[in-house]
Amino acid sequence: MFVDCDMHLFEPRDMWASHLDATRRDLALRLEDDDQGYTWLAWRDRRVALADVNIPGNVDAIGAHRRRLREGLPSDVDYNELARPYSAPADRLRLLDALGLEGAVLFPNYGLLWERPLEADLPATLANLAAWNRWAAEVAAEGPGRLHPVAHLTLRDLGWVEAQLAELSGAGIRLAMIAPALVDGLPLSAPELDRAWAAFVDHGITPVFHVANQRRVFDDAWYGADDDAVISLFSSIFIWTPVALALADLALNGVLERHPDLRLGVMELSAVWVPLFLMMLDGGYDFTNRFNGAPLRPLAGRPSDYLRRQVRVAAFSYERPDRLTARSGDLFMACSDYPHGEGTATPVEDYARVGLTPDSAPGLFGGNVSFLLRRTYS
Repeated sequence: MFVDCDMHLFEPRDMWASHLDATRRDLALRLEDDDQGYTWLAWRDRRVALADVNIPGNVDAIGAHRRRLREGLPSDVDYNELARPYSAPADRLRLLDALGLEGAVLFPNYGLLWERPLEADLPATLANLAAWNRWAAEVAAEGPGRLHPVAHLTLRDLGWVEAQLAELSGAGIRLAMIAPALVDGLPLSAPELDRAWAAFVDHGITPVFHVANQRRVFDDAWYGADDDAVISLFSSIFIWTPVALALADLALNGVLERHPDLRLGVMELSAVWVPLFLMMLDGGYDFTNRFNGAPLRPLAGRPSDYLRRQVRVAAFSYERPDRLTARSGDLFMACSDYPHGEGTATPVEDYARVGLTPDSAPGLFGGNVSFLLRRTYS
């Protein structure tokens, strides 16, 4: 069994508007073409991000596309033709069959790009999140038991979150992406947000963290001229830092202890940092307890034990998840990141090259993502 924990489904051009009520369509994101033939993710009078050329395993194609834009040359890519096989649920089911996969977790594509640019407009943020969530429910219905689209939520409006979770659970959605970031100045462990964690558990939906353009944990001044880059140099280097901070907050401040059935996923945020992080988590907890004469918050168990019990992390084949498992425990999940340029279209072969197969590592290839999905594959 191989269930890919990280694929992406491209939003159709009209997805946002077509999944909003007519009175709210002025809030919708859209994909539009410029005079040179480049396609952009746009909102109102703003261009949010360039629609990149994604060919699995070919990051250079994205760079070439962006160089043409900077040089004032017309696009040499037919976006509609390129993106068509990346959007249809039926095409994704055929791909799973061709790759020999039982199922796949499906994150948004453009949903990874717009959360921070729109954060000052909460009504527009909520509207576009809800539009994706409605489409996700349709996708789940087209691929029951095999296609697992990930909802997209913000914790900035808890009443809205609770209503969304009820709808999503009814539609069979079991994962929801949130930002590993402060929520209007509150850490994720804040008492004011505890009802959100209770709602995730009550509705059987797992919050997951994924690389995205979300509120940052470092001051924007650190990014300098790199601030407008879709793939920021500094965000790439420190890709693991926001989620490590979020997990430490949830563990050390007792959220995971209070909600033992709360499960968390970490996708496309690298995995090689996990062994050191678990060691530092316990070491820092022990040292500061002794130094200060009392813990920040008493915990019944070791901080790392809560993460091992409740968190699962995606690991690419080149990160050697077998070695990570030996140091951290059976926490890791196989992924392809298809169809992104930094991803792969040959995940089975990639893991086999480092000696990993579904028979030799059942947790990696399906058991751990099934834990997050709260289901069992036969």
